[in-house]
Amino acid sequence: MKLNPEVRIIILTSLISDEIEWNLFKTGIRGCCRSDIETEQLKTIVESVQRGELWLRRALSWHLLNELVAITREKNKMKQAISDLLANLTRREYEIAALVGNGDSNKQIARRLDITESTVKAHLSEVFRKLEIADRLKLALMVKGSIPHHVSSGVAH
Repeated sequence: MKLNPEVRIIILTSLISDEIEWNLFKTGIRGCCRSDIETEQLKTIVESVQRGELWLRRALSWHLLNELVAITREKNKMKQAISDLLANLTRREYEIAALVGNGDSNKQIARRLDITESTVKAHLSEVFRKLEIADRLKLALMVKGSIPHHVSSGVAH
C-alpha cells in the first residue's frame, strides 16, 4: 500500500475480533470478510471496493463514526489554537500574514501595501516571533487554514 496507494486490499479470514478488524481498516485495508463467503457475495465485495467503497461490518460503523468525531474535534482545536495565535498580530501583521498565505513574495506584498520590502521583512520577523515559527512556509500553512478566503484574497490593494 505504501508503494502504490491505489492498491485496494480485501482480507479473507476466519472470525476475528472487532478490534483486530478495525485496526486492519486503520492500516488501509478496504474490505474484510469471512473466507467461507459465497462466490457471488465476494464478487459484490470486490466490485464495491474497486469503486472506492469500504466493505465494513455494521458492527464496526461506530468505530468509523468515533474516528471522524475525534478527527473533527482535533482539527477544530488546532484551528482555534491558530486563530488565538493570529489574534495576537496587529492589523498590518495580519494583512502581511494573509498575503504570505496567498503565496505573495515580500516584493509583491510591499507593492500591494505601498510599503518597503524592509518594512515587510520587519513585520514578518515580528510575526515569526509572535507565532513562534521560523519561516514563511510555516506561516503560509498556518494562515491558509485559518483565514477566511475573502479576507486573505481581499487584503488592501
